[in-house]
Amino acid sequence: MNILTYLIPISLILGGVGLVAFVYTVRSNQYDDPEGDSRRILSDDWDDHPKP
Repeated sequence: MNILTYLIPISLILGGVGLVAFVYTVRSNQYDDPEGDSRRILSDDWDDHPKP
């Protein structure tokens, strides 16, 4: 039972680090791609034969 006194704070700290990293990436606009997908889905250019 003593192991829980170590594991619970460690898991909360790791979860907090993950949350902070996610918030940082959202605020630094790393997920914004306003032109990419919208133009690719409407494009008639198919890449059936990619260059080697």
